[in-house]
Amino acid sequence: MPAPNPQNRQKIIATADRLFYQSGYHQTAFSDIVNNSGVARGNIYYHFKTKQALLTAVIEARLTRIKTLLDDWNGRYRTPVQRLHRFVNTLHDHANSLPYYGCPLGSLNTELGKTQPALQKKAKALLTTYEGWLTDQFAELGYAGKAQELALRCLALGQGISLISHAYRDVELLQRERLYMLAWIDRLAAGKDECI
Repeated sequence: MPAPNPQNRQKIIATADRLFYQSGYHQTAFSDIVNNSGVARGNIYYHFKTKQALLTAVIEARLTRIKTLLDDWNGRYRTPVQRLHRFVNTLHDHANSLPYYGCPLGSLNTELGKTQPALQKKAKALLTTYEGWLTDQFAELGYAGKAQELALRCLALGQGISLISHAYRDVELLQRERLYMLAWIDRLAAGKDECI
């Protein structure tokens, strides 16, 4: 019997990641992944015995991408303000998808939290990874005592913008609120405002 192709595994994960985001975890069947990945059903079952195992692999792949992205931002941007701006500008980067599908992290956590708390606990790591990084940025900005609170506020603002722009299918609202978040960070950096 030939050895399994590792590229097939990556193709399956990438396809499942996209479909879980666009259609939802519960609405995506193995047959959808077969039809969209170009990988035979038997190969999918070889790599992933259950849909939960596949979701775990998707979460792990997302976590790896997030950590790589944050490491890149830490190396590329010199100041915490620049790094925080880069985080907020991901709203702009994904303006073609957020109004139609919502945030991939928030929507997955919301969906799993209703029926599968054990899986939601794994998905929460996607948000807590950003929370830790944001906490470091706000601490470096001079808000060590309130850094985690500000990090959670920043996450909440981003999630709220994603949700409302999705509910209204409104790209302009997303862009307007993104600019508001950037101005909030600038006020914090200038020591003029730490409240919304």
